[in-house]
Amino acid sequence: MKKNGVVLKLFVVTSVMIVIVFSIAMLVEGLFFERFYRTTKISKLEQNVQEFGRQYAAVHSGGDQAAHLLGDFMNQHDVSIAIFNHQFERISVEPYYIRIKSPAKSITIRISSDGTMLNDIPVGLHIGDHLVVDGLYMDEKDTIMQPTKLQPSGAQPEEGLSRVTGTITDLLLPEDRSFNPYYQDTLIQNALGNWMNKMETDRDRLTKGLPVQMEWTDQWSGIVYAVVVLSLPETGEGGRYVFAMTSLQPVGEAVSILTQYFLYLAPVILILVTLLSLIYSRIVSNPLVKLSKAATRMAELDFSQQPSITSKDEFGDLSRSMNTLSQNLDATLKQLTEANQDLQEEVAKKERSEQLRKELIANISHELKTPLGIVKGFAEGLQDDVATDKRERYLHLIVNETDRMNALIMDMLELSKFEAKAVRLHPKEIYLGRLVRNVASSFAHQLASKNLHIDVLETEEWAVQADPRRMEQVVLNLLSNAVRYAEEHSTIRIQIQQASPGIIMTRIDNVGPSIPEGDLERIWDQFYRAERSRDRKFGGTGLGLAIVKNILDLHGSRYGAENTKQGVTFYFTLEQAEPMIIPEES
Repeated sequence: MKKNGVVLKLFVVTSVMIVIVFSIAMLVEGLFFERFYRTTKISKLEQNVQEFGRQYAAVHSGGDQAAHLLGDFMNQHDVSIAIFNHQFERISVEPYYIRIKSPAKSITIRISSDGTMLNDIPVGLHIGDHLVVDGLYMDEKDTIMQPTKLQPSGAQPEEGLSRVTGTITDLLLPEDRSFNPYYQDTLIQNALGNWMNKMETDRDRLTKGLPVQMEWTDQWSGIVYAVVVLSLPETGEGGRYVFAMTSLQPVGEAVSILTQYFLYLAPVILILVTLLSLIYSRIVSNPLVKLSKAATRMAELDFSQQPSITSKDEFGDLSRSMNTLSQNLDATLKQLTEANQDLQEEVAKKERSEQLRKELIANISHELKTPLGIVKGFAEGLQDDVATDKRERYLHLIVNETDRMNALIMDMLELSKFEAKAVRLHPKEIYLGRLVRNVASSFAHQLASKNLHIDVLETEEWAVQADPRRMEQVVLNLLSNAVRYAEEHSTIRIQIQQASPGIIMTRIDNVGPSIPEGDLERIWDQFYRAERSRDRKFGGTGLGLAIVKNILDLHGSRYGAENTKQGVTFYFTLEQAEPMIIPEES
């Protein structure tokens, strides 16, 4: 009895639900589809026209740019557009054209929508095609032509016409437009005349910058068009208005036919629903199979899938109990697994921390032991009253080693600030080339001692958004590194260029020993050096590149080092600042 109740319930619920959904779909389609189509079409047209207005205001109205923008927009959105001045007089703009190059000069063929038929323009014209045009020149220099015939069949042009032969270098023609775009563009004058009769009622909305929406019907074809009138942003030439029109494809008849189609299809659907419901109710044993498989998976501690039986009969009760048991067991196992993973991660973290602490102590000991030993040795020499000619040298070396230890301590303090997240950037617009040249000038003594030359290559003055003090520190450390390892009598090249739109890249190249490929990624670590034997020879604290890394990370920069044929190049990127007036250098 219980089983029969489940079968009956499944059959009734399935049948009723499918019938309800089918009925709602028919009702919604008949009542709202056409209205939804029209509303969406007009709203989309308004959005497109507003976007066109912003683009149109950015170009010189009435020029070639405005005409090209108008033609592109009409092609992309299948819209006919007219532009009017503040007195609602139409501004003549011919958006479609063909530009050909004849042996003597370049000639622009203006394709007017007035009087032009779709068959007047050959199909499949492309840049590079050969074209013959008969028409009338419209300017004194004979560079603009009103065409009469494209690809004429006669050997000579008709009397009064001129013939031009050449290769197409540029063109803009109707693409992806309605069946006859020239006819639709001509209709805009009729729609305008209809609107002008009641324009006074809409003038207030236009002056406030609000769009005017309406529908207009072509009496000849019966097609309804959506029309949007919108005021354009102010330009130096006074107020401008755009009048846009696109066809509303007739959907009323289609909706009516679709409704009849659903009515004819309804009996067939009802029969299929009945058969499917019976079949579905007969396979009621399927929940038992699901419950059996779920119990087997639970026995194997697999809780990835659970039986999804939500009915209020015995099957549903058993399914919910099994789901609860499965979820509790799965949650407990996951908690144990996560706790184990957290414990392992904590142990690994402590091991890494201990290893880093040992390495840091070892590095600091190494970095301080050598200069302290040198200072002690020379101090003992002074204490033993060395010869007068050696005292000055000993004192000089003691001061140098003291400066080295002081530089190491200052770099460690600076690096600790970065690691403690205590450094805050103060970005502003700076000229990267000037900053690089200013830093390079501070290396005059080092450059002279090694007969080096710095060459700054920059195509133009690039402004970037960065913290000037921190970027000066970056350039100083990288340039110091380049000078330190550069061969004598060589040139250090600093190249500043645009890597991509909005991104400026700086590269610092020197001529000198390369870095082992395996060490290129590790040179940014604290105290890491490919060869410790070079440290005393070339100087440095071993923390400069680690400081550079932290500063560039705060700037969101992409940076790195690469070996070249002659030496090593370091590079980094910065975001370009907005263009501004560049003051002259003093």
